[in-house]
Amino acid sequence: MRPKRATIYDVAELSGLSHQTVSRYLRHNGGLKSATAEKVQSAIEALNYRPNTIARSMRTRRTGRVAILMPAAMHSLPLRLMSAVSATAHLAGYAIDMLGLEGAEADRVARAQELADSGEFEGILAIATLGNQPIVSSTTPVVIIADYDDELHGTGALADGAACAEIVKTLVDLGHTHILHVAGAPQYASARNRRRTFVDTTSKLGVSGIVADGDWLGQSGYDAIAALPADSVITAVVAANDTQAMGAIRAARDRGWRVPEDLSVFGWDDNELCRFTTPSLSTVAIDRERQGRQAMEELVALIQGSEPPVPDTTSLHTVVKRESIGPPPRP
Repeated sequence: MRPKRATIYDVAELSGLSHQTVSRYLRHNGGLKSATAEKVQSAIEALNYRPNTIARSMRTRRTGRVAILMPAAMHSLPLRLMSAVSATAHLAGYAIDMLGLEGAEADRVARAQELADSGEFEGILAIATLGNQPIVSSTTPVVIIADYDDELHGTGALADGAACAEIVKTLVDLGHTHILHVAGAPQYASARNRRRTFVDTTSKLGVSGIVADGDWLGQSGYDAIAALPADSVITAVVAANDTQAMGAIRAARDRGWRVPEDLSVFGWDDNELCRFTTPSLSTVAIDRERQGRQAMEELVALIQGSEPPVPDTTSLHTVVKRESIGPPPRP
């Protein structure tokens, strides 16, 4: 037999509180003492209680649903961001529906406005811009994460190249004076920003900075190192992403160069494999989870009529130093 689903009365009994107090906690009305809130939350977790959203919508005329809008013509999902969005929504008691918007910008904006006015959803979170015209609804709040283009390529804060300056400074502090940057595909804002920051920083610090054109593939990282002359003075590589960095390490090893003894290598993105390569790869971690979590927290606050939490405006990028960097080889 299927186990009986816990009810609000079960939560009340286990917590030693009234069902009205539990209901107040679930409605996020606030005003409860911290000890009381902790009792309710402990009981919820012990019973694996989940609100009955169908019953709630019939009683309160609330649907318990939030729509996530994305461009339909996308090549890949921002999975880490979506995971944080989903977890934050579910923690607040909302189910999510993922919807793709098709057509030209005007068509996507019109469809988003239609959804906002439909009453089907308590809130809408849009990933990627919907044009300059805001989506306005008297009943449905809308939050937009504008740091993606129509193909879900990173823009804005996601494409910030400032961390490249810290990478170059780290390498220069280690003693490197001849550094190679393997650039990403130029149609991406993130690739252009990293390249520009690399050139500006090497110039500012008075060291040699050379750029090799590339894409995001490991082969471009491999080819950039393989093409260096036998008497190359390059002692460090800053790749536009981790895949290129791994290609660069393979090319260095094929040439008989040791990493990091003969060549230091930095990547970008902090792919999970970076911690397990030999040597482990220095890289840049991007907190995409924070971006999704903060956007959904803002939307939940707007739905519930509470004050949104103060957003963390520090950089999403963190330089992670691992085994793939070290001082340059001695002459």
